[in-house]
Amino acid sequence: MKRLKVARLICMMVVLCLSAFMFAGCNKTAEPAATPAPAAKTEAPAPAPESEEPAVEEPTEEPAQQVAEVEYATPVPIKAQASFEGIKASGPIKVAYMPPATEFNYYMAIGAGIDQRAAELGVETFMLAPQSGADILGQMNMLQDVIGQGVNAIILSTHDENAAAPLVKQAVEKGSVVIIVISDIPDFPTPVHGVVGYSQRKAQKAIGEYAVKLMAGKEVKVGLIEGQPGYHATERAEGFLEGIKGADNFEVVSRLDGKWNVEGGNQAAMDMLQAHPEINLIAAGNDYEILGAQKAAAALGRTDIVFLGNDGDTACLEEIYAGNIQATANTTPFVMGRIALQVVIDSLNGKFTGGFVETPSVVTDASNVLSFLQKPEELFPAPSKVY
Repeated sequence: MKRLKVARLICMMVVLCLSAFMFAGCNKTAEPAATPAPAAKTEAPAPAPESEEPAVEEPTEEPAQQVAEVEYATPVPIKAQASFEGIKASGPIKVAYMPPATEFNYYMAIGAGIDQRAAELGVETFMLAPQSGADILGQMNMLQDVIGQGVNAIILSTHDENAAAPLVKQAVEKGSVVIIVISDIPDFPTPVHGVVGYSQRKAQKAIGEYAVKLMAGKEVKVGLIEGQPGYHATERAEGFLEGIKGADNFEVVSRLDGKWNVEGGNQAAMDMLQAHPEINLIAAGNDYEILGAQKAAAALGRTDIVFLGNDGDTACLEEIYAGNIQATANTTPFVMGRIALQVVIDSLNGKFTGGFVETPSVVTDASNVLSFLQKPEELFPAPSKVY
């Protein structure tokens, strides 16, 4: 009996040992099941940082977004300098370009330069102008409307500075940057933030000096076609007169207002040529007037007259190439527009602190006109043909 109990005890111990052994074996097989956990480190998230790197290529994109600087002459102080305190420099930038009229392609060329630079910089611009350059009231009404819009900046050209002055004062007081373009006026009737343009007196003085060399040894009777009375007309006419000063063979026999347009130049030339048939040189305040004058002379059968303009309008450049007009003071309006917009941006970011920025002007005749006609991207409108 005692042996039986011992045998049973031994059997129970064997069973317990086998059970323990099997239980331990089960635990050991469970451990390998846990070992795949490290394999989670090799799942898709691991290469994710590498795949994100190509998407974050901003350092390589930045150079592509960088825009070339537009350089301009060192500003010269002006008498009527507005303060830059309180200007609207935050938020999306909106700039109004307000020429005196849409009838002149010259102002459209300036606008094309403004638009091109604005597109490069991501700036919103718009143009607002009356059709006629004589519509001063129309321009003033438009200026009033633009001031009400609260734009960041206004690029303005006007034929009547005194009429515009009260509105310009309002614009400045409301925080808009005001840049006067195609001018070199140092004392606008009210303070402005800057002036961008060519030196009108200097440009026309160069044309006068050119005329003296061209007509050396000849008796010259001059017909001078001016623009509508104002700063521009005075500066250009006086510049030409300075250029011919001291030339004893030059005599100005007629001065008439050509109203800045082709029709006005045509009428003025017709009147002066009929009153003074001895005229053999006509100089005008802009290219539209000289284009009209040339047509008047052609209608009268006059082929002995030298025509001198001012601006650098595409049509005039083509007439120079064709031999119908002698020369013009090419004031590169497209380049002027690019500079004007850059000055606005520099005003808003604090880089421009005021003054007059002079833009290029060059006497252009048959000897160098092709250098301009062969760059149609810098002319507006484009030339009528490929040169």
